[in-house]
Amino acid sequence: MIETPSRGRRGTMQIPRSRGAVSGLLVIALGVWGALVPFVGPLFDFAFSPDRPWAWTSGRGWLQVLPGVVAVVGGLMMFASRNRATAMLGSWMAVVAGAWFVVGRAAAGPLGLGDAGEPVAATESQRVWLELTYFSGLGALIIFLSALAVGRLSVRTARDIAYRDSRVETAEPYPVTPGTGVGPFDQTDSVTEPVGRRRRSLFGRRRRRLEDKQTV
Repeated sequence: MIETPSRGRRGTMQIPRSRGAVSGLLVIALGVWGALVPFVGPLFDFAFSPDRPWAWTSGRGWLQVLPGVVAVVGGLMMFASRNRATAMLGSWMAVVAGAWFVVGRAAAGPLGLGDAGEPVAATESQRVWLELTYFSGLGALIIFLSALAVGRLSVRTARDIAYRDSRVETAEPYPVTPGTGVGPFDQTDSVTEPVGRRRRSLFGRRRRRLEDKQTV
């Protein structure tokens, strides 16, 4: 079966789902953490101001909930897609979400997006730990996992080619031989054997009757 150019282009976009599954699952978990921790953190004395559970502010919406949701969506695309372009789009969405976790607080003031508050911490080490787990460290980890997935998805390996070929062979039927209505493996091998007597011609030569043939 000859592979057409359009089929070849489609085949290069097919990847095993496991290619971005681990990174996607981890990015989903980190995105959920980033979006929910400002609301549940005060229950464990681990929060930025205002130190109240489920307290909504515009700063939390723009700087934590929004990038967290984008990271979850990107992680789901990485985790579930068998298409290279879709998985890479999800990876880049997660990269942007992680970058916003890192730089969002610095850009929130000029853009008028609100403030994430101040860390409610008794010691300097707790303050640093809050900063890392809420913003900069969380965003850096999302960027790392997403960039790792982008690198893996951008490389076409022998496993991808084998996966593409197996899907093409499974999905597409064998071509039908024109005029017969059956495929190449439905036909039985046949050998035609001339039968009949040899008779002499007027010139003393033997000739074989080719008119009578049968399939054996």
